Amino acid sequence: MEKAVFEIRDRHILVTGGSSGFGRHFGRFLAGHGAKVTLAARRVDALRSVVADIDASGGTAQGLMLDVTMADKVDEAIQQAEATFGPIHAVVNNAGVTATRPALEQDEGNWDSVVNTNLKGVWLVAQAAARRMITNKVDGSIVNIASILGLRVAGAVAPYAVSKAGVIQMTKALALEWARYGIRVNALAPGYFATELNEDFFESDYGKALIKRVPQRRLGKIHELDGPLLLLISNAGSFMTGSVVAVDGGHLVSGL
Repeated sequence: MEKAVFEIRDRHILVTGGSSGFGRHFGRFLAGHGAKVTLAARRVDALRSVVADIDASGGTAQGLMLDVTMADKVDEAIQQAEATFGPIHAVVNNAGVTATRPALEQDEGNWDSVVNTNLKGVWLVAQAAARRMITNKVDGSIVNIASILGLRVAGAVAPYAVSKAGVIQMTKALALEWARYGIRVNALAPGYFATELNEDFFESDYGKALIKRVPQRRLGKIHELDGPLLLLISNAGSFMTGSVVAVDGGHLVSGL
């Protein structure tokens, strides 16, 4: 019997960077579709709030403190998560940070913080989760959250762009190696989305000019990531691995 397309009910999904932004939204969305969601992040109080919201809406979630840059902590968190909700079926590898300043002013600390979280952290979580999927004989799905800045560049975010380009190449490398285990690895590459953190910037002259370079002439709305994420997480994307799905209003194909 064929598996239901887009069905994620009762699957255990780990979402890193789950205390705010995309991660918080992804956690709520996946729980709303019946998944058992483990949200992991460094900010415990914020995690509690998200888990409480999910519980109040009838979903199933738990929160775990996690620094994705520390391999031993990643292993511990995955063991904790599985002790409660059973084997992990999918991962949304979302934890990320940035440092905005010209490249000549970026110091070593900026580089280490961004690259360790965005690239090393994604590697450690993917590797640890894949090992558990193989042990548990789970046909898993790993979705790495990249960015269109991993495919093109913008000023003042060099470490971020470098880290996201690395995530895209890592996605392809892991997809090649892990297909034999039934593990799919894909990347979701968002463009510019409206959030509470960037609304002031996009009201500025520079921000408005940037929006005009998007063929759809607008920012993305966070719910517009739901369909692409569900495609990659669920059986609907069963023949997709090593793919990079851009959700950017056509920004990548805009004229130079």
